[in-house]
Formats: sequence, structure tokens, C-alpha cells
Amino acid sequence: MSNLVSRSRRKLVATALATTTALALLSGSAAAAEWKYAIEEALEEVQGVYAQKFKEHVEANSDHTVAIFPFGTLGESADTTELAQMGAIQFVDLSPGFTGSLIPELQVFLLPYVLPEEPDILADFYKTSETINKELAAMYEQQNLHLIDMFPEGEVVMTTKEAVKAPADLDGVKFRVMTTPLLVETYNAFGATATPLPWGEVFGALQLNMIQGQENPMFFVESTKMYEVTDHITFTGHNTFTTAVAANKAFYDGLSEDDKAVVSAAADAAYEHIIEYQKGLQDEALAKIKEAKPSITVTTLTDEERAPFREAAKKVRDKFVEITGDSGKKILEGFEADIEASTKRVKGDG
Repeated sequence: MSNLVSRSRRKLVATALATTTALALLSGSAAAAEWKYAIEEALEEVQGVYAQKFKEHVEANSDHTVAIFPFGTLGESADTTELAQMGAIQFVDLSPGFTGSLIPELQVFLLPYVLPEEPDILADFYKTSETINKELAAMYEQQNLHLIDMFPEGEVVMTTKEAVKAPADLDGVKFRVMTTPLLVETYNAFGATATPLPWGEVFGALQLNMIQGQENPMFFVESTKMYEVTDHITFTGHNTFTTAVAANKAFYDGLSEDDKAVVSAAADAAYEHIIEYQKGLQDEALAKIKEAKPSITVTTLTDEERAPFREAAKKVRDKFVEITGDSGKKILEGFEADIEASTKRVKGDG
């Protein structure tokens, strides 16, 4: 029943947005348009900061305007992704944690202990990776989406009701994950009981003890007050949260060359801005959490303590290849080669 309700809601929203667009075109210049852009977070969070910089650049360099729709205004991530595919909105943020069910190869971003932890290497990798910007970009096209950009949002941390120092500490813990198969595999391998849930249900589920843990970047843990319903934060170093920005393919293909150049330049400006913006963001968020809840415990696992999690991650890697076949194996190999190239470039070894 909930899926039927969700589909009906998306159709109603799509119709309303399409009508608004048509009226705007009738009442104003056909050359200028309002581009609708839905994000998975609030305006003051990382995706919102990126989107506002994108909007600023577009509006300063064209006659177009950009309307940003924060999380919840057009539904959950599945809703906004479908609205973008339908062409009801022009731009959308869609993290691989949700779109991995649409494009299985995107789950490469969810593999634990594959992405580098160093921010400078990450920033170079997302910008220069041919695996991302060519191979994976082509897979978006098959879903009626055009990949505009990808960027990191910070190291993922676990927040739980009980302390976590080893996989055994996750035994019996119902751990919320995004609705994609590889995250289920990851937390089951880590010893927990993976529990897929839409984001809107997570706070209440933790409050009612229906689940006992979740993962997200530190800024999001702070802004969404996840620390109020969990007591322990653990840095395991297992992943970085990734976000993609995509456009409806038909919309993008129909843009003039000048407008495509505006979109590309806006994405470049927003990317540079968000990388700079995130410097120190994790520490600032953690300081706010500690001030709001002095009893919170924060643990960074040592290399020795991470070893059993790394060992468990091998099973997840095998599962990824099993799910995605030769295509996924090729993506993973290219992914790791691109990371190595970025590492050499940033460290001056290549």
C-alpha cells in the first residue's frame, strides 16, 4: 500500500510541477526558464551549500533561475529521483546509497575500505576519475539521467546506543542502512542486523529502539540531532559519503551549447566551493555535538581494531562482483586504478 501511495504522490507532484513550468513559459520569455533542483538534505547542509553555489553561478551567467527543493518538500530520495527521470524537475541530488538499486555498479562507492580517507586525494579522484565521469556516467544515461557531478560529503561514522570496538559489539544490533543491497551486505558482514529504512523514519525508529544504530557523515549527525537518540560515535574509517548531481537526460540534451557550458561551469564552481567548505566541518560538528551532549562518547578505532572490519569487508567486495558481474568487476578495477593515480598525483609520486 505504501508503494502505491508513494507512486500516486509522485504523479500528483509531477503534474503540479509540469503545470508550473508550462505557466512560467507562457507568462515569461521562452529563452529564460526556472530550473528545479531537489536535494536530499537541508539548505544549510552540504548538498544545500553546493546547490546554492550552483544556483548563484547559473543566475549570474544566464537568464535562467534555479529553485532549490530541500529534503522532504518533494518526498524522499526515491521520489525526487523518479521526478527527475520523469522530467518534472531538472536537477537532483541522488546518492549511490539509493541509486545503487537502479544502477548496481554505483554500489562501488559503498564498498568499505576502498575510498581513500585523505580529503585531498578524494577531491582529486572525484574530479578526474574516468571511471566516474565516463563509464558510470554512461550508466546514468540508461536511466534517463545525465551525470553532472559527484562529490564527497565527509567520512561516514557509526552512531549507536552501545559502544562499538569490534564486530562482536554489533551482534544483535539492528542497524539502519539506505535501501540498497550492498549496504545490507556490509552491515551484516560487520556483525549487525542490517535494516533498510527511508531517512524520514530513522529518528523515530531510534527513539523507539526499533533500531539501535545508523551511519552518516558527522555534519549530518549533528544537524539532524542523531546524537539525541544514540550515545556513541565511532570512527571506523570504512567509507566516505558520496553524492551525485544529475539532470533529466531529455532536458539536458535539449539545452543549447551555451546553457550546457553554464551548467558545467556552475558545477565546477560549486565543486570547488564545497570541497573548501568542508575543511574543518567534521571537527566543528563534533564540537557542537559534545557541547549539546557532554555524555556522548567518541571513539576512533586503531588500525588493529579496524582489522576485523577490513577482513569482513572482503566478503562485501565478493558480493559486489557477484551482484554486478563482469561490468562491476571492470568498474571496481578502474575505480581502484583511478584512486591510485590520484594518490600519486596529490602526493607527487607520479
